Parts: sequence; structure tokens; C-alpha cells
Amino acid sequence: MPANSTSATAAVDRETGFVRELGLFDSTMIVIGAMIGSGIFAVSADTARNVGSPGWLLVAWVYTAVVTVAAALSYGELASMMPKAGGMYVYLREAFSPLVGFLYGWTLFTVIQTGTIAAVAVSFGRFTGVLWPAISETNYLIPPIHLSTGYAVSLSTSQLAGILVIALLTWSNTRGVRYGKIVQNLFTSAKVIALAALILLGLIFFKHDAVAANFSNFWTPHDVTPLAGTLSALSAFGLFAAICVSQSGCMFSADAWNNVTFAGGEVKDPRRTMPRALAIGTMCVTGLYVLANVAYLMVLPLTAIQHAPSDRVATAMLEVIFPGWGAALMAIAIMISAFGCINALVLSGPRVYYSMAQDGLFLNAAGSLNRARVPGWSLLIQGIWSAALVLPRTYDPVKNTYGNLYSNLLDYVISAALIFYIIIIAGVIRLRIKRPNADRPYRAFGYPLVPLLYIAGGCAVLACLFAYRPASTWPGLLIVLCGLPIYFLMNRRTQSRGSLAQPDESRALR
Repeated sequence: MPANSTSATAAVDRETGFVRELGLFDSTMIVIGAMIGSGIFAVSADTARNVGSPGWLLVAWVYTAVVTVAAALSYGELASMMPKAGGMYVYLREAFSPLVGFLYGWTLFTVIQTGTIAAVAVSFGRFTGVLWPAISETNYLIPPIHLSTGYAVSLSTSQLAGILVIALLTWSNTRGVRYGKIVQNLFTSAKVIALAALILLGLIFFKHDAVAANFSNFWTPHDVTPLAGTLSALSAFGLFAAICVSQSGCMFSADAWNNVTFAGGEVKDPRRTMPRALAIGTMCVTGLYVLANVAYLMVLPLTAIQHAPSDRVATAMLEVIFPGWGAALMAIAIMISAFGCINALVLSGPRVYYSMAQDGLFLNAAGSLNRARVPGWSLLIQGIWSAALVLPRTYDPVKNTYGNLYSNLLDYVISAALIFYIIIIAGVIRLRIKRPNADRPYRAFGYPLVPLLYIAGGCAVLACLFAYRPASTWPGLLIVLCGLPIYFLMNRRTQSRGSLAQPDESRALR
């Protein structure tokens, strides 16, 4: 029995067996920690190439901020109505059907949660190599084994570093939610301080030539990357499409804001705490993201942002301010940030698989709690699949170079996640109609305009991603659809055993 079990006994929820350990600060740290990974330090390069001007670069990030906060302010209503383990899986199940809930849980497990963990772990390993050159994507323990012309699997020291981080954080979270929150609070606080310091450095040590170059051509696109054929940010529609396509990176950097609701069964006073944590966390992170891009523009001309080596914009900025030290400083900051992000994702995701297993829609073992009153088997299953996703590599036969699935995972994650975010915000409206008298301690701010704002903004992004990034976004939809036969097989199995618990209003809202 873990050392903290006795002290936590008084906080055990007698109905579920979970320990209600997470207060407002802890919950907010999960929101912030899950959102801030390594994306903010790199994706501005691709965004700048798409939109082609400093002003529209900031607009792209403001777009992300507006739709993310709109989603959080709307989603908080569901969190206050159904403060249960499972979060969005439960909300989709109750607003629409068990099938819709399962498809989300299936996609979360196959790519959204585990794919994000793998992508951030790959980034952690890559930046660890800046400090320790022996940790490298080309220092192979198992050389690439080709699966097809464009794909291979390998195990490099860099990949091993990412896998070891996943294993460490999976193990620490099996020790109890108190251990998980201590790691989360420590590393989230550290990375917020690091990101704030990066912003202050950019604003204090600004470069006159960069400011002059950026603000003299603030809105004029130049040196843009075409989206398709001749369509680019040089035309009005092309500019709108470029901003939407750029959201695959920007929204990925701000994704996972809803993860705290997965652990709703472990939050103190969840009906009040979760909506507040969602609002505070998303506002803080998206505000920091916009300011970080202002800092980049104060130090680097837009062309330097567009062509930053390996897209490492923050590293390029620090190299200008601290020549010779920038890469090492940024590597430390990203390692801290990635570690905290992985921990938040590792902590929260298994609560969804636990809830699915409780409904007979996941592996049976995942529906039990261990002695530390956390879903230990769910943690282990998630950890194994996340580690497996670190191994695949991309291969360019023309250049004879190996990459990794980071960018593919990024696009798969955001296209798949956006589908369900749009559906669940529509679920806020549906439940207002379906259950008008349900207890709602928090009601969506600006209803129905704010939910509709998110739905419209999300649909625009999704349409542009499917139109102009089909190779990397359609697979996300296919992954969702692959869940259909799995659902019917598992549903038939549980019905044959007579163990499927049909959801009803009283169970969801108590």
C-alpha cells in the first residue's frame, strides 16, 4: 500500500473508489501542463511560412486563443453537470449515444492521447541530444527496418530517451494521484516560468533591425508557401485558408485543455473547480502563446522565423540574445516543458479507458483500480501503446534521410480531435434541449453565441485541413471510422454477458 493511502482515506469517494485529491490549483496545473508541450517553441516557423507576414502570424495565434477559450467556456457546463471520471467520453455518451462516446474513447486511445504523448516524447529525446550528443536520432541501437518505401521502424538513443520518459511517468502515476499531482505542479510551474522568461527576454533584448523589418511590413505577405497549386496567402481566400491550415500546429500546441475533466472523479468540489480550472488555464496558456510570438518578432525578422534551423524558432531567438548558449538553454526549457506535458497526458488519459471498461467497451482489466486507487492497468496499456508509437520513422528515398512521425501524428491528432470537439460543443446545445432541468452549477458563458463561435471556427479549420492537407488529415477520420466494427463487437460481447450498463440521466448527473 502506498505511503499516502492512509492520509488520503478520508478523501475516498465511496461510490467510485477514487481519491478526491485535486484542488483548483492542481486542476489548473493539469490544464496548463497538458497544453504547453514543445509546440510553441517550433510551430511558428510553419505558420509564418503559410501566412507570410508578422501581423497575420499573430492573427493565427489569436484565432487559436479565441476558439480554444470559447471551447473551454462552453465545455465547462458539461464538466459541472457530470463531474465523473471519463470526462468527454461520458459527455458524448450522454449527449448523443454510447457509440459516439466510444468512437471518441477509441480515437483518444489510438491516436489523440497516445499520439500526443509519443510526439512530445520524440521532442523530449531530440532536445536531450542537444545537451548529450550521444542521444541522437541517428545513433541507432536497432537500425531502421523498412516496412514500405516511405516508412520504417528503428530504435535510436533519442527514441529510447522518449520511451524511458513514458515508462517513468507511467510508473510514477501508478503510485497514486498524489504523486502525479506533485510532479505536475512542479514541472508546470517551472515551464510557465521558463516561457514567461523567454517572453521577457524577447521584449527586453529586442533588436532594432528585426522590429523595423517586421513592423514596416506588418500585414504584407511575402515568401509564402503555397497551399495547393497557386493558392497562397497572397489572395484574400488563400490567406484565410492559410490561417486555418496553420491551426494544425497552433491548435496542437494548445490541445489537451480538456484533460482535467478526464480525472473528474478525483477533483475536489468538481462542479465548481473544473469550469474555473478550464477557464483560467486556457486563458493563461493562449495569452502566453500570443506574447511568445510577439517576443519572436521583437528579436527575429520574419524570414528568420520562417527559416529557423529545424523550425526551432525559440532556439534561434535565444541564440541571437545569448550567442553560443541559446541552444542549450532552450533544450533545458523544452525538456522541462515536455516532461510536464507528458505527465499531464499520462495522468489523465487512463481515466477515460477506465470509464469505457466500466461500460464494457474496453479491456476488462482497465476497469479496475489498483491499491493506490488509480486505474493501474489503464496506465500500463496506454504506456505500452504510446511507447510503440515512438518507434515508426518516415523515410525520404530521394534524400536518403529518416524523419519521424511527429508531424504526421500532429495532423492526425488535431483533425481527429477537432471532429469530437465540434460535436461535444454542439452537445452543450443538445443537452440544453434534451435535459433543460438538469442541474447546471455553471452555465456556458455567452450561450449560445460562444458555443456557436467555436463550432463555426472549428468547422472552418477542419474543412481547410481536409481540403489542403488531405494526406495527413484523412487518416484521422479513418481511425475514427475503424472504431465502428470494434464497438459493435465489444457491445455484442458485453450484451451476451449481460453486463453492459446502459447510461441514463440519473447515473450521469448524480
